[in-house]
Amino acid sequence: MNFGTKDEPGFELQQSADLIVVRAQEGRGIPRRSGSVRTAVSGQIDDVTLVVSYPEAGVEVYRLPPGSGPVEERKAALNAAPEVRFAGRVLVDPGTEEPVLYTENIFVKFVDDADPAECLATLRERGLHIKEQVTYAANAYFTAAEEGTGQRVFDIANALLRRADVQYCHPELIRRRSRKAVFAQQWHLRKTAIGGVVVDAHANVEAAHAITRGTGVTIAVIDDGVDIDHPEFAGAGKVIAPRDATLGTSDPRPKDTFGTGPDNGDNHGTACAGVACASGVLGASGVAPDARLMPIRLASGLGSQAEAKAFEWAADHGADVISCSWGPADGAWFRPGDPAHNRVVALPASTRLAIEHVVTTGRNGKGCVILFAAGNGNESVDNDGYASFSKVIAVAACNDTGKRSVYSDFGKAVWCAFPSNDFGHRPFGHPDALTSGIWTVDRHGGRGYNPGDTNRGDQAGNFTNSFGGTSSACPGAAGVVALVLSVHPDLAWNEVKELLKGTSDKIDPTGGGYGPDGRSDKYGFGRLNALAAVRAARSAAQNTVPVS
Repeated sequence: MNFGTKDEPGFELQQSADLIVVRAQEGRGIPRRSGSVRTAVSGQIDDVTLVVSYPEAGVEVYRLPPGSGPVEERKAALNAAPEVRFAGRVLVDPGTEEPVLYTENIFVKFVDDADPAECLATLRERGLHIKEQVTYAANAYFTAAEEGTGQRVFDIANALLRRADVQYCHPELIRRRSRKAVFAQQWHLRKTAIGGVVVDAHANVEAAHAITRGTGVTIAVIDDGVDIDHPEFAGAGKVIAPRDATLGTSDPRPKDTFGTGPDNGDNHGTACAGVACASGVLGASGVAPDARLMPIRLASGLGSQAEAKAFEWAADHGADVISCSWGPADGAWFRPGDPAHNRVVALPASTRLAIEHVVTTGRNGKGCVILFAAGNGNESVDNDGYASFSKVIAVAACNDTGKRSVYSDFGKAVWCAFPSNDFGHRPFGHPDALTSGIWTVDRHGGRGYNPGDTNRGDQAGNFTNSFGGTSSACPGAAGVVALVLSVHPDLAWNEVKELLKGTSDKIDPTGGGYGPDGRSDKYGFGRLNALAAVRAARSAAQNTVPVS
């Protein structure tokens, strides 16, 4: 497999000996029972273990128990069931055995000067149906092979990539998309006291609000559903261009396709949006409370075409800043020997080109500023093709004492840090945190991370004090960028990145390992200082000579 050009290194996948993928017929789930009677399908999956599911697509991956017979026999029996659209073998990452699903879709980009008519003829010759001509890159197409092509999509893609007139070509590969949350009052915004303990490890946000609160700037939060009916997002003009990139609708609200509870609900996006730009009218202020919110729900797996379309939507509908608190699955931060720490996940060409489109055409050519959570695996962010891409800002997490959060990823790609939660961990000699986490917006009405007391009629369940991870650090940093752009909207995306570099605080000077260039693998160029960044941006704007 190759997500890059033919001259760039690729990667290998191998076939699993005990995993099987099942896709239900359109609009139907995997049926276990009809009333009290077991279905034929249930007889084939009663003894399996669910590994991962993609409810939006009706896809589930199962592990067969030892000694249960070959996968091919189970595959044939499932394919014979009328409720099943497809059952097949599963490819995995050789190092971690993480499932990597392939669709029968192929992304193809010809060189920019190729004749479009010849491009279409080439695709037809390969038996590919054009699902969409991509608008964020020249001569690019999202195509589909004939149903039943199976793993031959790899042969088709590799054959096309060998052509001189093809720049990128790869099947649509889907991995599990990991949210970057880990599970007090707003200590990350100002010095405060919580439970009688003074916490002074903030990003100097409240002081910056004396200059700007983010008016005129739009933050796109690409994540799972956002509760746009929450009072903190309900003001006139607060929410603009909402989108569900997975379903192709204008409703970004949570759909609860992941189930409920703190780990599985469609809750993550609401908290992220709150950290970035909650209005502060009821109980939680975002870093940029007067910024507009563009909520973009993305429930599709990592690497999907919907992922690329989410970025395109943001740029084409007026986003200035894009916050992404997700990426490849992390290794276990508390388990140093976890093989997942060494897993390398490349950025697909389809998504890379969408990001290039965003930084080239967004904001009338100045480029949207894109931020990614560095990750919560206590591992190198440089293995994450998303957060380590040079056109984005990777945000690490620091805690309520101004030190690295124990789980936060590190590496050359880390650009800056923003306050988030932390955990004590004795095996690492890591002390307990002073606070439980970041106070932010939660889904209202008794759903979300904090159900509250729905019988009391108060606002307890509309907020949570335990959000965290680099999931919280990323939208916090996005809020700082919004404050910067509100006082100097003419800054290009890379100029914003450089401004943050020069205005961040060098926290943890003895343990940070800052090099001669002023950068640390733990904190990048330091913890963001909103006041310093806004002052620098305002000064630059005042010193800019207008072009006559």
